[in-house]
Parts: sequence; C-alpha cells; structure tokens
Amino acid sequence: MKIYTKKVLLILIFVVATVSAQQSPLFSEYNHNPFIINSAYAGLSGDTEVTLSNNGYFGNFDGAPRTLSFSGHGSLNNEKLALGAGIVRDELGVTKSTNVFAAFSYKIFFDFKSSRPYWQHYSRNVLSFGLTAGLQQFQDNLTELNIINDPEFANDVNTSIPTMGLSLLYNNALFYAGFSVPNVIGDELASEQVVRLSSPVYGYVGYRFFSNKFDNIMLKPNILIKHENGAPLQADFNLSVSVRNKFEFGGGYRTSSSFNLLAGVYLIKNIRFIYFYNIATNNSPLGNSYGISLSIKFNEGYQL
Repeated sequence: MKIYTKKVLLILIFVVATVSAQQSPLFSEYNHNPFIINSAYAGLSGDTEVTLSNNGYFGNFDGAPRTLSFSGHGSLNNEKLALGAGIVRDELGVTKSTNVFAAFSYKIFFDFKSSRPYWQHYSRNVLSFGLTAGLQQFQDNLTELNIINDPEFANDVNTSIPTMGLSLLYNNALFYAGFSVPNVIGDELASEQVVRLSSPVYGYVGYRFFSNKFDNIMLKPNILIKHENGAPLQADFNLSVSVRNKFEFGGGYRTSSSFNLLAGVYLIKNIRFIYFYNIATNNSPLGNSYGISLSIKFNEGYQL
C-alpha cells in the first residue's frame, strides 16, 4: 500500500510539474542573490561574493520540489566589467535538471552622492548589462512512473541543451529594477525532440525606505513577476526589514502557490545566513518547504 501511494504521488507531482512548467523555479532567496536569475548583478558591489543555497532538501518527501544552487561573481579591476559562474540543480518528481553557466556584465556608472547615510553607500547608481552562456542537463526518469501501454512513458529522457541569457539591471541607493531572460533560445538546440524547455522571463522592482529618525532600519518592499509559456503568470510580493545589515526578517506571498517567511543574520561583516520557509496554499500536494542560504562577501563585506 505504501509503494502504491508513492507511485500515485509521483504521478500527481509529474502532472503538477507539467501544468506549472516547473523547469525554472522561482527562488525564495532571489532578493538576496539576484545573480542567480540576473547576470547583470555580477560585481554590483565591487566585492567578490559566493552563495550556497538550497530549498526543499530537509524534511520533505521523495519527489517534492528541491533546488540546490552555488554561485559566485566579482568585478574586475576597473569595476565596469565583472565575471561570474553558477550551478543550479532542480528536482521535481522524476524530473531532474542541472544548469551550469558562466556570466559577464558591463556597467555604466552615474553620479554618486555621498550625503546619504553611510551604510547606504554600497548601493551604487548604475546601469548594468548581463550575458550568460551555459549548458542544461535534463533528465526525465519516466519509467519510474510504471505507466504501461503509453509510448510517451516507455523510455527515459537524458539530454543536454546549450543555453544563452540576457539581462538588464538599474540600481541606485533607493530604487532598483531588473529584467532577465535566462534562456533566450529555449529548446531550439535540444537533441531530443521530446524535451520542451521553456524560456521564462523575469522582471522585478524594489525600493529601499529609510527613516530620518531611524536610519539604521531599512524597509524593502519588492515584486517579482515571472512569465513562462504554458504556465499562469506568477508574482512574488515581499517585504523585508533590515537592521543595519545585522538582522533581517520578512515575508511575502507567491500567487496561487505559497506564503513565504524569512529570517537572516549577519554572523560577521563578511558572512550572511538566511532561513526561509514556504507555506503551501490551495491544498497543494507538494506541501510546505524550507531552506537556507549562506553567502560570503569578501573585502568590505555586508557591513560598512
């Protein structure tokens, strides 16, 4: 009975994945590591930063959504140019994908006013352009579903697909906005015709509110919109509160999916730890999930 229930659950997850086009997950931590979806963020602060993040790897049942990512980026000597790289492992049911990519960004800097509170100075007034190139390994273990008399489930799928992405970012001390297409060529170069790799489009905008009376506290509302062919438009509405880059907490809502909570602490000026928890809505069979993100920024770090 337990094995039968597991098979039914895997089939249900496969159907959910097909309907929701779960090939490019929305990242709960994108607000803390925009580079993972927007290569124009590379080298924005001028310091080298590396981030390890996971979601869904602790406490979830087999087949539940899981994402593991590792990335790093930093600027070159003139700070107008930056390089980065990353790897993202995504699992859902019998579907697994691994995306390895390298990134390049070019920045145009504008006037900088030093009259702002000193801990805002890391937020440069800049327009940045990003380019990525990578390879996505895609695997569908369809035979594990044990669906007989259906040729579409008779064989597993294992293929690698070249990817190329474009991105744009504007940032100043208070406002930021980004736009990115991590894979502009979709599945055009796929060797397997059965693979349908979509081309998600991300757009996000945010604002940093500071009080003249409490300039150690920053309120940061932000919105991320994701469009993907064959899936409903998705949006994240988030609000985080940061206490002078020492403590942080926040929450948000993801349309037709979940409520999101996060809490973070800056262990020392160079290390940031974030915990996030996603509460599923609409009786989703995927359940709740949680994960962690660990970032290290060299040189000046996160605290000024």
